[in-house]
Amino acid sequence: MEEQKAKLDVESGKEKISADVVQYETTGPITEAEKALRWKQDKRIVPLSAGIYFLCYLDRSNIGNAKIMNSTTGDDLMTQTGMTDFQYTIALMIFLIAYGLFEVPSNILLKKLRPSRWIAFLMLAWGALTMGLGGVHSYASVVVVRFLLGVFEAGLFPGLVYYLTFWYKTEERSIRVAFILASATLAGAFGGAIAYGIGHMNQAGGLSAWRWLFIIEGIPSCLSALLVWFLLPDYPEDAKWLTIQERDLAVERLRIEGSKGHHKAMTWSDAKATLTDWRLWAHYVVYFGISTPFSSLSLFTPSITAGLGYRDLQAQLMTVPPYAVAYLVQIRTSWSADHFNARGLHSAAMAMVGAIGFLASAVLPEDAYRARYGCLIMAASGSFACIPPLLGWLSSNIHSTASVGLAIALNIGLGGAPGQIVGVWIYKADEANIGYPTGHWTNAALLFMVAVGCVILRVYYGRRNKKILASSGREEGRLFKY
Repeated sequence: MEEQKAKLDVESGKEKISADVVQYETTGPITEAEKALRWKQDKRIVPLSAGIYFLCYLDRSNIGNAKIMNSTTGDDLMTQTGMTDFQYTIALMIFLIAYGLFEVPSNILLKKLRPSRWIAFLMLAWGALTMGLGGVHSYASVVVVRFLLGVFEAGLFPGLVYYLTFWYKTEERSIRVAFILASATLAGAFGGAIAYGIGHMNQAGGLSAWRWLFIIEGIPSCLSALLVWFLLPDYPEDAKWLTIQERDLAVERLRIEGSKGHHKAMTWSDAKATLTDWRLWAHYVVYFGISTPFSSLSLFTPSITAGLGYRDLQAQLMTVPPYAVAYLVQIRTSWSADHFNARGLHSAAMAMVGAIGFLASAVLPEDAYRARYGCLIMAASGSFACIPPLLGWLSSNIHSTASVGLAIALNIGLGGAPGQIVGVWIYKADEANIGYPTGHWTNAALLFMVAVGCVILRVYYGRRNKKILASSGREEGRLFKY
């Protein structure tokens, strides 16, 4: 017992190592007991986390559906609030400014207050604000509510990615991040279908359909917050739904490479080590490149399909196939990236697919509707599929519990939020009739940058690993993940 305690104390002390310290190589056979434990965790954690993000994304992106809903009769968001296209873009951007500012403090609070409590609070807040959007009557009120929505949605996605590091090994994370992120693609698909149905409720109870859209889609988040409070497990060490033996195994298998719920919160030395690690900034730049296509597709897919010859409710319905295909591609890519320890190359390949889709959309004639619709599906699939491996790659190559939380938040806050802000500006309303060339060219260029950045990071990590193996040997060396 004393020997085991001393061993755990030594491992706990390793948390003070800087963010430059890399993961132990942990490849090897997995026991049947570990498989059973992982499946038990999956059944409890993954569907719940995916459902939470599904609701978050639905409440974030439905403004794109509200913009064009029943526009031919003047019962849309733009007409009834008196917003111009420029003001609409500002309303989108203000959400992302709040999103970028509050991601880091939110991840810190998640560790301090427990994941279940903090995430439940966020859900209740953003659900109520979404319902509040159903009562806005002016541009100013839209901007205020969207800013507050960004404040409370900011912590969810980086928080969930951080949360998984408490439960899963590095080679297990990308596929689970993919299931969570893929729920956003499902939300995009269902969002279009839901908007199509709610669009027929125009003037029901004296309310325009876009108001009903916000009200109806905000209610599930508020109700689900109570379930999350009681059902979302916090840390393996405290999981009462696991047996004593399962809890011990859950802690032991993450002894070296996982985050720990009982470890102290971040110190200044942790923060300094993370902020001054240049390779992490390279990850942030790459994530900036993918965030612009992600943001623009999330917010403007209804407008893009409307520019492909579809109108009103039909345009809502035609947003479903791109998201449905992207969901399948995303899951398969993430599984393969983890399985072959090739997250960087998978992300590079899918970024190239997305870039080709946007490039083709930009050069095709504006009236080539079918071809451009196929390119939209290709662009969405490539853009969405390279994100989970990128996030899994980053979290896999950081050892400290505190540093993982900060790096993930910085990645999505400093890399993701500015990229998403760019995304709200590139699809210009006055280019609808010519096929939105500015948006397509910008996304294509950024995705090519993502592909190059991933290859450079892969080469860098490969060289670092060769040096580690040459100096210490495989058994003693700590190797970067690819």
